[in-house]
Amino acid sequence: MLKRNVFPQASVSLRPAQRHLTSLPPRCRVEPIAEPVLLSLSQRLTHPGTEHSQAHVAVLNPTVFNHPIRRDILHLCVIHHLDSLRQGSANTKTRGEVRGSGVKIRRQKGTGKARLGDGQSPMLVGGGVAFGPKPRDFSTKLPRKVIEMGMRIALSAKVKEQKLGVVTKIHWPNGKTKHLAQKIDKLGLRKTLFVTGESQTHASLERAIANIPMVKLISPDKLSVYETLKWQRIVMDIKAVDYFERALAKDVPVRDIPLL
Repeated sequence: MLKRNVFPQASVSLRPAQRHLTSLPPRCRVEPIAEPVLLSLSQRLTHPGTEHSQAHVAVLNPTVFNHPIRRDILHLCVIHHLDSLRQGSANTKTRGEVRGSGVKIRRQKGTGKARLGDGQSPMLVGGGVAFGPKPRDFSTKLPRKVIEMGMRIALSAKVKEQKLGVVTKIHWPNGKTKHLAQKIDKLGLRKTLFVTGESQTHASLERAIANIPMVKLISPDKLSVYETLKWQRIVMDIKAVDYFERALAKDVPVRDIPLL
């Protein structure tokens, strides 16, 4: 038998303070503003008339050039790159691939010697190889986001070590290797990797820098984490910096730098 509720329902009334709380807008998430990385422009390869003073600085994106250092991510990227370089062409013949007859060498019993089968046995000289290497693919897979993070970490490590230079343009008007080598030695840029974002590199620069040892010129799309860590110093132009910021930057608010 159902019983009817004898207690009347109490009417809920909001206090003035509670009415004020219910009228507040929803809570907004405030993201921190990242500080940009300021880097003085390096001296150009061209004649002294076009050199930049220390007052000229490059404003770099902190999500690309000020990433926290992760040694484990760098290790993964380096191993992934080195695995892709392995040829995996080592090949040995098994006992079924070695040329020769399959006749039993001697009878099973009565000789007092060990039991032997055919001449391709791995126990005999000239026979097959047991469990030898065969052609294989040593390349490993790594997520794209991990590789991108490794590139941010490698560039940030170069900035923290003060081994990253930025110039307005990488250009050399003369095709003679001798003159460019003298200029590089004067600036102390041996063991330096030059990265240019120009779509068409000047022919004289490519011809002059090709024969200089411990110096290399590449485009930003060919720069890997391994190459970044391998070279002692990296010098890139403004277009190369823009390329990495477009490819690796995160959607994080960055504080604006006022123009003086």
